[in-house]
Amino acid sequence: MQESRKLIDYLIERPKPRGIDVLCGLKHFAIITYAVPAERFKGIFPDRFQLDVVEVDGQDMGLISVVPFIDVDFTSAVFPFPKFTMGQTNYRIYIIDTATSERCVWFLGTTLDSWALAVPRYLWNLPWHAGSVHFDCCFNDSTGLYEKYRMETSSSWAEASVELVQSESDEFQFPGFPDVESALVYLTHPLAGFYYRRDNKLGTYRVWHKELKAKPAKLKSANFKLLSDLGIVEAEEQSAPYSVLIEPINEFTIYLPPTVVG
Repeated sequence: MQESRKLIDYLIERPKPRGIDVLCGLKHFAIITYAVPAERFKGIFPDRFQLDVVEVDGQDMGLISVVPFIDVDFTSAVFPFPKFTMGQTNYRIYIIDTATSERCVWFLGTTLDSWALAVPRYLWNLPWHAGSVHFDCCFNDSTGLYEKYRMETSSSWAEASVELVQSESDEFQFPGFPDVESALVYLTHPLAGFYYRRDNKLGTYRVWHKELKAKPAKLKSANFKLLSDLGIVEAEEQSAPYSVLIEPINEFTIYLPPTVVG
C-alpha cells in the first residue's frame, strides 16, 4: 500500500519566473494511466532512480501515463511575447529520485505539433518528436463534463489515438492507495522530470502548478503504439487502464532551460 499523502504538504509557493521561463495553459488535459508488472521497466532509467511501485492485487506494479493536451497561450512568463497554440502528448513513468527522495517522473518523450519543436529538440537535445495532433472534443460547461473527447496523433515515433467518455456516475478508483487524495498527489503533482537527452546525457527540468482539478473518466478505445513497441503496455492491455483523469484547462509554469545532470 502506498503511503498516505495530503496535497497541502506538496503545495509550494510559485518560484518567481525569470529569463526564458514559460507560462502556458493546458487544454483538454488528460492523464491515462496503466499499471503493469514492475519488471517491464527494467533498464529504462538509470540506477539513481527507482520505480515508485503500487501494489495491485498483491503484485508490485509500475505506473505509466500518457498525457495529451493542447498548449494554449504558450508564452513567456516574464516578457511580452506572442502566444502560441500546439498539440502535445507526454509519456511519463512515476519514479523516485534516490538522491533527493523526491517523487518525480521519467519522461520517455513527447510528441509536439509545432514548428517550435526545433528549440527543445535541437537546442536542448530533449527527446521531443514531431507529430500531427488532432483533438475533437465537446465540453459541457453546465455539467463540467466532456460529452466527447478524442485525440489522434500521426507520428513516426509515437502514433496514438484515444477516445474517452465522462458521466456523473464516474468514480475515482485507485487500487494500492489508502485514499483518493493520496493517489491524486501521486498522479497529478510531480514537479520534476528526468529523461535521457538525445545525446544520451541525463537531463531534467521543473514545472509549477496549483492543485489540479481533474475528474474521473472512462476509456472507450486507445492505441498507444510507443507503449506496445517498447513492450511496456501491450496493445491488448491498453483497453484496460488503471485510471483516467481529465481537466478541461489548467495553467503551468515551466522553468527553462532544462539542465544536464552531473
